[in-house]
Amino acid sequence: MAMSIEEHKARTGRSYKLLLIFAMISMTMMFAGITSAFVVSKSRGDWMKDFVMPTPFYISTALILLCSLAFILAKKAIKKDDRNLTTILLLTTLALGIGFVYFQFEGFNQLYLNGLVPAGGAGSITISFLYVVVLAHLMHLAGGIISLLIIIYNHFKQKYNSSQFLGIELGAMYWHFLDFLWIYLFLFLYFFK
Repeated sequence: MAMSIEEHKARTGRSYKLLLIFAMISMTMMFAGITSAFVVSKSRGDWMKDFVMPTPFYISTALILLCSLAFILAKKAIKKDDRNLTTILLLTTLALGIGFVYFQFEGFNQLYLNGLVPAGGAGSITISFLYVVVLAHLMHLAGGIISLLIIIYNHFKQKYNSSQFLGIELGAMYWHFLDFLWIYLFLFLYFFK
């Protein structure tokens, strides 16, 4: 018995979502390993006890939360076939994502200007962990921005509408995961000094 086009789309959508979930689980395990190493290393004698989170990291946290909100609204807009609003919201998500990256690098710049470097004579194991955590998250965010650019391209090619929005849905799932991951990392670094 042959599958209908709708059944095939539904099966393909479930497969893509499952693959994305497996990828997110493996990324979660990687960050769990990094934060576990952070906890174990905290008992070292050279651990910084008075580390203060740079202000740009607070700003970037607000920006990534706004990114997720814009992506949610973009998904709702495409479900209503509101192409203009979807365009605005996807471009807003991209701008906020770029803003997140900018403020992450500003946070690193503040660390550097305060002499908090990951290696060398002035290096600190605490700052090394911070660099590893944030840079690893930024690498995953680069994948999110690339996927968002592909989504925006496909949107302009009119590949999405109220009945076909799988790309936007998958992009939103990944973006929300990145959002959750950053909030976890930020709170972990803030409270577990």
